[in-house]
Amino acid sequence: MIILSGNKIERSFSGDVLFDNINIQVDERDRIALVGRNGAGKSTLLKILVGEEAPTSGEINTKRDLTLSYLAQDSRFESENTIFDEMLHVFDDLCQVEKRLRQMEGQMAELSGSDFDKLMQDYDRLSEEFRSKGGFTYESDIKAILNGFKFDQSMWDMKIAELSGGQNTRLALAKMLLERPELLVLDEPTNHLDIETIAWLENYLVNYQGALIIVSHDRYFLDKVATVTLDLTQHSLDRYVGNYSKFMDLKAEKLATEEKNFEKQQKEIAKLEDFVQRNIVRASTTKRAQARRKQLEKIQRLDKPTAQLKSANMTFHADKVSGNVVLTVADAAIGYDGQVLAQPINLDVKKFDAIAIVGPNGIGKSTFIKSIVGQIPFIEGTSTYGANVEVGYYDQTQTNLTRTNTVLDELWNDFPTTPEVEIRNRLGAFLFSGDDVKKSVAMLSGGERARLLLAKLSMQNDNFLVLDEPTNHLDIDSKEVLENALIDFDGTLLFVSHDRYFINRVATKVLEISDQGSTLYLGDYDYYLEKKAELDEIARLQAEENQVKQEVPQAVANDYQAQKANQKELRKLTRRIAEIEAKLEEIESRLEEINEAMLATNDASELISLQKELDDLTHEQDQLMNEWEDLSMQVEG
Repeated sequence: MIILSGNKIERSFSGDVLFDNINIQVDERDRIALVGRNGAGKSTLLKILVGEEAPTSGEINTKRDLTLSYLAQDSRFESENTIFDEMLHVFDDLCQVEKRLRQMEGQMAELSGSDFDKLMQDYDRLSEEFRSKGGFTYESDIKAILNGFKFDQSMWDMKIAELSGGQNTRLALAKMLLERPELLVLDEPTNHLDIETIAWLENYLVNYQGALIIVSHDRYFLDKVATVTLDLTQHSLDRYVGNYSKFMDLKAEKLATEEKNFEKQQKEIAKLEDFVQRNIVRASTTKRAQARRKQLEKIQRLDKPTAQLKSANMTFHADKVSGNVVLTVADAAIGYDGQVLAQPINLDVKKFDAIAIVGPNGIGKSTFIKSIVGQIPFIEGTSTYGANVEVGYYDQTQTNLTRTNTVLDELWNDFPTTPEVEIRNRLGAFLFSGDDVKKSVAMLSGGERARLLLAKLSMQNDNFLVLDEPTNHLDIDSKEVLENALIDFDGTLLFVSHDRYFINRVATKVLEISDQGSTLYLGDYDYYLEKKAELDEIARLQAEENQVKQEVPQAVANDYQAQKANQKELRKLTRRIAEIEAKLEEIESRLEEINEAMLATNDASELISLQKELDDLTHEQDQLMNEWEDLSMQVEG
């Protein structure tokens, strides 16, 4: 069922067309990734789809009563409530229903007859409505969502006004997930989230019951969640069935086909134009030439597929070859001012390794990098470089740039003996051309500064690149170019990254840092996840086995004590049975004596006395026999 559609959407600013001829259809349960180059207008298109902006032309149609939630890149909401109370407001309607159910329960004891029957019918109907809308689970849903977004119980009573910008945006997303709209529109939802929370969100959205439209630079996230990819260009919105990786394959095939068709058409046009030029002036062939000219005019000329594409051409090359051992870190402790974040860290980096460093936020990954390059001393331990190692360092804070420099001067000042034409060519390879090189560093965007830093790094020709979050600020196209450049790099890599797709493509090993130290995994990010899950399962099984081993001796001891107690009780029962049997023999002997005495006497008073003793002994005999039977059964049992 179609829940949203757009037809011939155009958005222009002061006559400049951002995009036009955009058609879109969203079905219920669609998982759509919206991709496109930076500046293509992805965020603008989302705003048009949700009604926050109006298109210059075209129309948007939605299903009647469509419920929709939209997360902008920096969504915030103002509230005086606490975190938990704000989430509880999502279920105000359910709370009212619950309150009404409690009132009805109180009325049940006061009514009878037809009034009671009507009340019970209303109660059953309302209870079913309450159940179907999640009335019995909404509080547990709130707790699960908050914990998933790293708002643990200690934070639930915090005022929303006290949250940071990133926390507020995370809470806005958490609230939208609780609202469960039919269409969830998310613009960069993984901003402000660590890898663990992103993984949790991926699993949640995979099972989400509504439709999704997502813009994200996190390609691994798109691979996990999306089943349809829409590629936004200036004059079209191309639809591909599949996640991001599938889209890349399909788009490459499409571009190859378009390139082939373009070249075929160009040959056909050239052939027709040549015929016209050669035959238009001849009387005998002019009519045929005129026919060919008309044929040329009718041809709908294809645009060259690569004409509008402009990608960086990053390359990294090592001037020297390092020794086989590049870096050795032994029993290192990292941190600041004596406060240890993680230890012990051990690492052996060999030539041509590409090692990604991962771990939870705040564990000290960037600190480890800075300690390796000598900016921050290790609290304990050592790091040693191998022979002929030349280190190039990329700092994610971009502090190595001078704001007052022009782009051209930023490189030329560091490499003054390099001819200007080579500097300009290198800047051009990193998408700085024409007047771009005259911009001051202060005017550059985060992505432009990142490309400028990478351009400087590429000119150093070091054989060991140490990179701290190199994909931050880069658009997807630049990330892919950087990935290819690092894959082709003829040196060694050690890098910190939250970009799991980037790690998968570049890394050959993964170093995990935790508060317990470090663990090296010999594979990419997917291998790391698989191996880590396997090791966690082994640890769990070993813990269970150890628990069993601890419980078995205790069980044996308990069993021994139980056996001792049973044997003691058995001896006690056996002794009592023997006592009873002896007493019964005495009673039987006395009963025989009494019977003989009663036969021998005629004294009435003596007979009465003997009869009373006979009755007493018979009663005692019955009691003892009952006890003997019970005890015998216990012994046999």
